[in-house]
Amino acid sequence: MKSLNIEICDVTLRDGEQTPGVSFSCQEKVEIATKLDEIGIEMIEAGFPAVSANEKQCVKTIANLGLDARICGFCRAREPDIQTAIDCDVDLVSIFIPTSELHVRIKFKKPREQVLEDSLNMIDYACDHGVQVRFAAEDASRTDVSFLKEVYKRAGDHGAVLLSFADTVGCLIPSEMQRIMAELVSSVNKPLCAHCHNDLGCAVANTLTAAEAGAFQLHTTVNGIGERAGNASLEELLVALRMKKGIDCYDLSHLTELSHLVETYSGVPLPRNKPVTGELAFSHESGIHIAAILEDPATYEYFTPEMVGSERHFILGKHTGKKALEHVIASLGCDLSENKSVGYLTLSRITVSTSAMSRRKYCENLFVM
Repeated sequence: MKSLNIEICDVTLRDGEQTPGVSFSCQEKVEIATKLDEIGIEMIEAGFPAVSANEKQCVKTIANLGLDARICGFCRAREPDIQTAIDCDVDLVSIFIPTSELHVRIKFKKPREQVLEDSLNMIDYACDHGVQVRFAAEDASRTDVSFLKEVYKRAGDHGAVLLSFADTVGCLIPSEMQRIMAELVSSVNKPLCAHCHNDLGCAVANTLTAAEAGAFQLHTTVNGIGERAGNASLEELLVALRMKKGIDCYDLSHLTELSHLVETYSGVPLPRNKPVTGELAFSHESGIHIAAILEDPATYEYFTPEMVGSERHFILGKHTGKKALEHVIASLGCDLSENKSVGYLTLSRITVSTSAMSRRKYCENLFVM
């Protein structure tokens, strides 16, 4: 079911890899792409083929895996870039150009109208070679809307099937995104894409807002990795779409596994309190909370850990009450009856009674008075 007309394009393997210090091997990219496909992601941006011969081979490998997801290659508006991507057997090329006065002036040093004309020729080239085109406006959020409308209209007239709006420096807040995206959607006749960066911490909120305003393709990265503060987080966006919009066509049970896979391969550690997949996302210490959760988890969990392939943890601390303590001790295979005096419980004593305790790391500092 989709109450919004949307699809997801995950860009972990391209924009996510532009995180400083991150470089995935080809095998790592294959594993990530395969897991994204299992979740049901409709499009995977597999990389920037013109970067190197190795990158080209990785993109080509992914394009020929036989995944259900369509595979996209990222390109500058240059014929060699586009031809390299086409040689990788991708389903679609994403051709990007800067559109803001600032970017055009600094990067091209020629009129933006000339930059646009040159880019339209590259759309023609790609279409003539039998590959679909997504035309992306870089720094669209700082481009005057009248010129942006012209860019999108002409790109669509030249055969682009998707038109991408990039908040390249993450400068928008949701109210601004709603206004701009709604105006663009009402002005162009091709589906729009929302590509949001997280510099103000609004990437997921802006992406959801763009979808509500009519954007079709929503761009994400696993764990929100990407340049500077990163991109819209795949796992956070998918859970929000499920819980707020009733979109249940994605298999969210793979999210935690994928999140930890990307954490390992990228070397970018998850914050402990990362929403959805962080270590503390379903961890509870307060006795009041735990007592209620033992009756009904919905009291303090908006969605279940099982939905995203995770599990619930009860952590003993100074706020933990008697009922929670009894539950945790029982789950460890210990008996804590009323007539027993418990002073100091060490990890070694607890683990002696059970070898199957997967949550042992949460009891490393168990101290009960």
